[in-house]
Amino acid sequence: MQSATRLTLLLCAAWVAALLYGEMGAYWAAHLSCSWPSASSSSPSPSNHVKVAVIADPQLMDSTSLGLPRSSVALQAAEFFTDLNMRRSFQSVILPFKPDVVLFLGDYFDGGAHILDEEWQDSLFRFKHIFSMSEQRTSPHVPIYYLSGNHDIGYSAFHSVHPEVISRYEKEFGPRNFHFLSGKVDFVVVDAQTLDGGAKQSKERSSSWEFIKTLSSGNESNPKILLTHIPLYRPDNTPCGPHRSSPAINQRIYSAAMDQGIKYQNYLSKQTSDLLLGLLKPTLVLSGHDHDQCTVVHSTPFGPVTEHTLGTISWQQGNLYPSFMLLSAGPRNSTDSSQEVLTNLCFLPKQTHIYIWYIFQFVVTVLLLMFWPTNGLSSLPYVNTFVSFMSSAGADLFPRSKEKDDAEDGEYEMVWDAEGSMHLVKKAVARPPITNSDSKTTGRGNVVARPTARKHQPEPDSSSVHVEMGSETAPEDGGKAPRPSKWKIRTVLQRLFRVVQSVAIIAVLNVPLYMMLLFKDWVDR
Repeated sequence: MQSATRLTLLLCAAWVAALLYGEMGAYWAAHLSCSWPSASSSSPSPSNHVKVAVIADPQLMDSTSLGLPRSSVALQAAEFFTDLNMRRSFQSVILPFKPDVVLFLGDYFDGGAHILDEEWQDSLFRFKHIFSMSEQRTSPHVPIYYLSGNHDIGYSAFHSVHPEVISRYEKEFGPRNFHFLSGKVDFVVVDAQTLDGGAKQSKERSSSWEFIKTLSSGNESNPKILLTHIPLYRPDNTPCGPHRSSPAINQRIYSAAMDQGIKYQNYLSKQTSDLLLGLLKPTLVLSGHDHDQCTVVHSTPFGPVTEHTLGTISWQQGNLYPSFMLLSAGPRNSTDSSQEVLTNLCFLPKQTHIYIWYIFQFVVTVLLLMFWPTNGLSSLPYVNTFVSFMSSAGADLFPRSKEKDDAEDGEYEMVWDAEGSMHLVKKAVARPPITNSDSKTTGRGNVVARPTARKHQPEPDSSSVHVEMGSETAPEDGGKAPRPSKWKIRTVLQRLFRVVQSVAIIAVLNVPLYMMLLFKDWVDR
């Protein structure tokens, strides 16, 4: 088998391995690397705990994401691969954990508050396809709860101008302020976009605070988990813990003209955050909005409260390390309150790194096919030198036993001593004297007479040698020798043809595999 053929087959196998891992194995590895949280590594999560999968900021791409029209091929390709990645993450990594509840912390569409109804409905259809529960055959009726985010309904200044976005959201995703009981845990969902506002008290803001005050006087026998899209206030440059991959962002609030509400904010105001914590007294706070992981502890009169800000599940929202959270919560524990709510942050495959690896492997493939020697590596001089060096080094380290030379063994004779014992004694070998055929010794004593030197033989005629050499270099057909430039061009063209041929073979074998892996996870089963 030729060296180029062996190289092509080897590269085909490398591409098969890369595609199988990047499109399937990476998600299996992400699932195996995470587990439900427990008090200790040896004991599982208690049976009376409710198991919750928490997802933040999917933010499906639309016409507002890249500034491209909806019919753009580039936008459609970006939407497809982003949707496929989130669908794989949800179906292959999250659902196999069999959660009791699934929570979404807001921001479902990138331009949810601004796109028209037709595009909004298309985004809703994509969202339901990505996060479809029909794939979980064991328990298809897992409840899903949704929070409203700023990309879904906008901020308070936007509501007075476009109140229809709220009704459109509530029609499909449900109310913006509600609470539910799962197991022995109260989950409180608030519309954080309406909590801060201007001097004018809007209807949305009033309804949100009335809901919160109603819950403040409710049953406190169960632990409460506060769910808010916008994180609570924290001082500038507050550390976010070891899981954050980007610098922490500081507070930033933009208000509308004439104090008509909030146009944008990174965190809730300090006054709102303190009032929210004081009224609800939550055991844990979960938030999104930041697109990156952040864990902070708030000091309150009733004790410290931990807040986990989850990173986005999408690889297209500025975070190279998408993630989700597994949460296990149970009834109040009078002896150890830390056992009431347990969390575990799980990371998903780094899709950007996978695509970078594909590009790198493609470049290496082309370079190997272009510069690989025709006769393999053995045709390279330094390879032969290296092999010879290793062979000699191996011979020095592991010498072989030499066989005896029969010519050097000599002859032995048997000799008996006076006591009658026999011994083998090597005979002395008489070596013939070394004579020089070209010289003779004559005369007396040490005088040496040398024969007369041979007569000088005439050298062959130089003209005949010149003619003979010239006849060897001349081509048989009497034509001129090919020019070096033409030879180089022909070599380059042959290499290019070999590259194209090998790449075509690799593509024929791997493109169908890649397409099969793509649509295996995209089509509903």
